[in-house]
Amino acid sequence: MKRFELHPRLAADCFVAGHFELSLLLLMNDARYPWFILVPQRADVSEIHQLSGALRQQLMSESAAVSEALAVGFSADKINIAALGNVVPQLHVHHIARFRDDPAWPAPVWGKFPAIHYVDDAQLAVIQRLIAHLPPEMLDRA
Repeated sequence: MKRFELHPRLAADCFVAGHFELSLLLLMNDARYPWFILVPQRADVSEIHQLSGALRQQLMSESAAVSEALAVGFSADKINIAALGNVVPQLHVHHIARFRDDPAWPAPVWGKFPAIHYVDDAQLAVIQRLIAHLPPEMLDRA
């Protein structure tokens, strides 16, 4: 059985925020938006339908928890959720808190502006803010 490895593009563009039962939780290195990504820790999976029914349910549970934590913890106007995979084929699900006054609103965030990277460990505060609104038993900070 092949071992799960995070796609190099995700590893380069994100910070590891923790681990759920199924998914690795990442924070995109773009300080414009609270932007988290769930990556199911399964090798050679590029589409949600490739997961078993139980794993699809687990991914949905993790996604709902991240979405709610973003909505509540960041007072988001909208949560954008997407699993595109056009550039990175490894299954990953974006969760982006959007605000009516964010620079890309109401358009999608992809390709709109170059990323503004976090500086001086500012990503840690964003990660902590999300984690504070997750069910404590769901996430293992690894």
